[in-house]
Amino acid sequence: MATIKKKHIVIIGPAYPLRGGLATYNQLLAIKLQDQGHQVRIVTFSLQYPSILFPGKTQYSTDPKPEHLDIEVSLNSVNPLNWVRLGRKLKKEKPDLIIFRYWMPFMGPCLGTLGRIVSKNKHTKVIAIADNIIPHEQRFFDSAFTRYFVGGCDGFVTMSESVLSDLKQFTTTKPAAYNPHPMYESFGPQLEKADARKKLGLQEDGKYLLFFGFIRKYKGLDILLRAFADKRIQEAGIKLIIAGEYYDKPDDYQAIIKECNLENALVQANDFIPDSEVSTYFSAADMVVQTYKTATQSGVTQIAYYYHNPMLVTDVGGLAELVPHNKVGYVTSPDINEIADAILDFYSNSRETAFIENIKTERLRFTWDSMIAKLFEVGEV
Repeated sequence: MATIKKKHIVIIGPAYPLRGGLATYNQLLAIKLQDQGHQVRIVTFSLQYPSILFPGKTQYSTDPKPEHLDIEVSLNSVNPLNWVRLGRKLKKEKPDLIIFRYWMPFMGPCLGTLGRIVSKNKHTKVIAIADNIIPHEQRFFDSAFTRYFVGGCDGFVTMSESVLSDLKQFTTTKPAAYNPHPMYESFGPQLEKADARKKLGLQEDGKYLLFFGFIRKYKGLDILLRAFADKRIQEAGIKLIIAGEYYDKPDDYQAIIKECNLENALVQANDFIPDSEVSTYFSAADMVVQTYKTATQSGVTQIAYYYHNPMLVTDVGGLAELVPHNKVGYVTSPDINEIADAILDFYSNSRETAFIENIKTERLRFTWDSMIAKLFEVGEV
């Protein structure tokens, strides 16, 4: 990679003490930028969501504070006076680059105001990594808030082609580029499958699929549960690990489990999975399954690549861009029978070894160096 002048960079988005994939990503991006010699600070939220809007049990991590990262907890997502104070501070500080993390329109007014204020110093470039432009679960204010946010940025990097296309509804003149979501590399080493299964109390020679992450309607766990009701899957002894906290009411899912007599086919760990346990779940699984109804890109896919997990994804959003069909896994429609057929093919034709060999090559596409180069390119740094 070409030599780049060392820069002062501020990342604005979730980070410790907040939990979740966004925080993990932002912290890993900061580490990779520091490894290149840049001066990096993360500005994260003192208030990310009002508790009434947060669907989970807690917004805060139970993991230790990351070492060697400068994390400032100072941004209040709902207090305009806070936005102005922080914006003026950053304007005066004159970082070379601000990187916003934009994943939902609720953050549009806050981040859009910061971008407008900071840009007045005529020095700082304001770039957004956009997970979503049009959200999975839409609300009446989404378009206005996103338009305001876009107006406060100089350029954009999206992590799926579908989001890049969505962005064109809001701007066609500002620099924008696609770079796939890099692999998560911060959850610890891969374990031997037998050791991981022993830690989780699973059968060493069992057949286990993994559904991982926050459980929300758009992620299609209901579809996967109904696919698991297929008599052929039950007779094959295939089991599903559901590892993640419900962000929806669990009643609808539990009704399907009861209706389809799936209790003995499931391993349920329905709490937030801390970073220290992520490697155990992925190391224990034969294949990771994402039967999403809508999607852009997915951090779960990039964890699976890191742990050499074959994947089954539905052909929605940008998931198919990441998972070449019949090479590292399966791309299916959200059809229950098609999903069940792919699961059965995986085991009956012993696909795991060949898929893993292909993953070793395919995962080379998902590097942090590529993402950083794209950010600098869009920001003309």
